[in-house]
Amino acid sequence: MNRFRREYEKWLASQDLTPQEREELISIKDDDAQIRERFYAPLAFGTAGLRGIMGPGVARMNIHTVRLATQGFASVILSAGKDAAEKGAVVCYDCRNNSELFARETARVFAGNGIRVRIFAQMRPTPELSFAIREYGAQAGVNITASHNPREYNGYKVYWDDGAQLPPEQASQVAAAMAETDIFTGIRLADYDSAVSEGLITELGEATDELFLSHVLGECTNGIEPSLKIVYTPFHGTGTFIVPEALRRAGAEKIFPVPEQSVPDGDFPTVKNPNPEYPDSFYLAERLAAEKDADIIIGTDPDTDRIALEAKKDGVFRHINGNRFGVLLLNYIISSRLAAGTLPENAYAVKSIVSTEMARALCLATGVRIYDTFTGFKYMAEKIREVGPNGTPIMAFEESYGYMPGFFVRDKDAVTSAVLGAEMASFYLRQGKTLWDILDELYKEYGYYEENTVSLVMPGADGVEKMAALMRKLRAEPPKDICGTPVAFALDYLDGSFTGSLPEGFEYPTGSNVLRWGLADGTAVVVRPSGTEPKIKLYILARGETAEECSRRTAEYSRFAEALKEM
Repeated sequence: MNRFRREYEKWLASQDLTPQEREELISIKDDDAQIRERFYAPLAFGTAGLRGIMGPGVARMNIHTVRLATQGFASVILSAGKDAAEKGAVVCYDCRNNSELFARETARVFAGNGIRVRIFAQMRPTPELSFAIREYGAQAGVNITASHNPREYNGYKVYWDDGAQLPPEQASQVAAAMAETDIFTGIRLADYDSAVSEGLITELGEATDELFLSHVLGECTNGIEPSLKIVYTPFHGTGTFIVPEALRRAGAEKIFPVPEQSVPDGDFPTVKNPNPEYPDSFYLAERLAAEKDADIIIGTDPDTDRIALEAKKDGVFRHINGNRFGVLLLNYIISSRLAAGTLPENAYAVKSIVSTEMARALCLATGVRIYDTFTGFKYMAEKIREVGPNGTPIMAFEESYGYMPGFFVRDKDAVTSAVLGAEMASFYLRQGKTLWDILDELYKEYGYYEENTVSLVMPGADGVEKMAALMRKLRAEPPKDICGTPVAFALDYLDGSFTGSLPEGFEYPTGSNVLRWGLADGTAVVVRPSGTEPKIKLYILARGETAEECSRRTAEYSRFAEALKEM
């Protein structure tokens, strides 16, 4: 009997299975492919925790894998010092199927290990969890969410005492503890109601909402004009509980939630994918916006950490992509605080290495320092920790629709971003301008920027080796020019080595298998192998003096990137 079949039989023999789980496993008893898929290897625990398709099996999200992860996490929390158990953990969950169940099981395991738990009584946004960890001085946090993934998925997202995602050292310790624990017999599990009555589990409600909202509103400078018409969709997620209220408290009076998408539903019945990155997901919002003659549309993903805006351009609602909204928001924060005299002298911004270089040009022109980090808000939180009292962060963002204005949370925050996005639209509307008008003004001032991502897919058994071989070749023989434009510098993020001359104000992280070529025309090409899929991604961050020139360069450099697969 092979290893995954033995694990399958172990699960079938367990008395901890629910009748539904047992029935589902019995239904695949003659399907070796299904058994292998579910039992070949457990879900990998990383700095973001767990994420996977729901169902019984070690490679699936279910109450058993959630309990196992929590038991491993509990051991790490308890090793953090004598006060760690009392500081405890905060547990949150989103609208996905089984999220509340998984959250309660998480709380039961923490309580079973003597760790104090604060659990949200209802589903709440990811940024409110990050805030609560910091506000209550907790040692750790867990959020049951798969963010914007398809409906079949759920996840277990882990945080440390600063409200940021778990550092690699602790994540490795959790993974090691999980590997040493039996998924059925090694779990310490408390009764939920008994733990509540004993004070070991406390449910969080409106008081935490009020504290969070006070910080959100504290980021406002000008407020929202009551006349601004806003259509809002939470895509069936947690935003429905707090975003409209935050907008109202900031001054908005004409808020029109999309009715069909304002009811929490883990099946996401109105969209193929509950991801605000996709313009197609906004079809219901655009229909309502046309009926109400709205000024802007705001959409947030199920756990309310990602956000996208749409605004009118030539009378039609157009999607503002992640890089453009990042620049608009950063410019608004800097300019409004300069006008109000509240911009700190040591203000700085943080962006990912693959986000638009227009942000750097903006910061250099306004005297705001800017740092690059690897993709992921855990790296941005690390940079904030590193800078410490030597600077004041005003915003962090990445091109994949994640923004963190202010610094009272340490993760993507679509609640505060929604309020500031509406405030920004309102401020410019008083001047008779749309967000697209402001973007055009910024292009005229700083040059035109356009971004594109090219994926070189390398499937098959030899895909990993092909990826490694291409990265070795690009390191050994970096291009001298790309499409006739000289390479001004070549940077290897793995060890920080570079050739050529780096641009002014360019600071970079090290320790990741990523290459960057800076071209003489201001364009950058970043090469990064995916850590989860068999492909190498090339990010084209183009610059031009005109929109046409910028688009032409984007297309040319993208063709160059596609041709690298044949090297």
